[in-house]
Amino acid sequence: MIEKKQGLKVEQNAVLVGLIQKDNTQEQVTEYLDELEFLAETAGATTVKRFTQRLPHPDSRTFVGKGKLEEIKDYLNGRNITLVIFDDELTGSQLLNIEKELKVKTIDRSDLILDIFANRARTAQSKVQVELAQYQYLLPRLKGMWTHLERQGGGIGSRGPGETEIETDRRIVKDKISLLRKRLSEIDKQAFTQRKERGEFIRVALVGYTNVGKSTLMNLLSKSDVFAENKLFATLDTTTRKLVFENTPFLLSDTVGFIRKLPHHLVESFKSTLDEVREADILLHVVDVSHPQYEDQIGVVNKTLQELNAFEKPILTIFNKMDLYAERTFDEWLEDCVKEEILQDLKDKWDQITNNNCVFVSAVERNNIEALRGQILEKVRNQYQVRYPYRTQLY
Repeated sequence: MIEKKQGLKVEQNAVLVGLIQKDNTQEQVTEYLDELEFLAETAGATTVKRFTQRLPHPDSRTFVGKGKLEEIKDYLNGRNITLVIFDDELTGSQLLNIEKELKVKTIDRSDLILDIFANRARTAQSKVQVELAQYQYLLPRLKGMWTHLERQGGGIGSRGPGETEIETDRRIVKDKISLLRKRLSEIDKQAFTQRKERGEFIRVALVGYTNVGKSTLMNLLSKSDVFAENKLFATLDTTTRKLVFENTPFLLSDTVGFIRKLPHHLVESFKSTLDEVREADILLHVVDVSHPQYEDQIGVVNKTLQELNAFEKPILTIFNKMDLYAERTFDEWLEDCVKEEILQDLKDKWDQITNNNCVFVSAVERNNIEALRGQILEKVRNQYQVRYPYRTQLY
């Protein structure tokens, strides 16, 4: 995403493109584009303009209609814009047709997320996972990307070097995918062995939408130094720490954040990282309660947990960033009693939904952290009772 010139990073200007389809509303697409803009910012691009179009389904050739593509082209003309980002996945032929028309590098949401993951990968495992996802993304798009090598027309004489070049590239990519899968399998076996060697400790995993404050909470609870930043996917690699609350030991893991429209290549490639979620005894679902669409984000995470067969585990929902929630919800003239009533209504609502398995905190302000520790400790001790019912002495 970031172009480099003489060792310096050159920030790119981008325009975003979204489609309002029959199952979407204008408000939903605006929210998706807000997130896409945050993704672009995380990758190092500045968004200067958005385009949306209402269509029942994407155009097979150019995703958006001919008139909308012409409108985008007119806007790009003469401006210093080097990137066009579509919010949905494009086929190889769509990418080629759009770039031919716009004369500007074009990518889709999946490609953008892959770029961020590639930039964020630190360990051998995450680097292999990202590389595998990149090749899986590339493989079905090779034909569209290679049409400039094909002979024009059909019939005799049309089967030339272009087709050979495509098939050669397909074979290279497939071989690379096979090699990466073998390498990832070896790394997974090592990671599985490491997880087994953690002994009899109860395992707790932090899960949640990306950028909700999981790593900040991890630092606070474990007094460790896990990388935390106000950007999407600040951490890709699972970090595990041993914690002891009131002489009760357990393992706490931070995991990669979830996001809507996450490329399935990444989900497949990061299965080993998500094993931390599958194999955990307790899940701490962290929610950014200050986000306008936090309930939708809860839905995305819950759906992902269901896909991982992890939704039936004991879950404590942690509503984080209560300081920001108050700042964004209350104006300075609101009476304290009204503020308290609004907060109580919020807590009562989620107590009922989660069956009293929730807590409201601010990790940055360190508000209500002792209550959080108490709830985690209670759940950990309950799990020790479940796992070792015949032990005479438990933690």
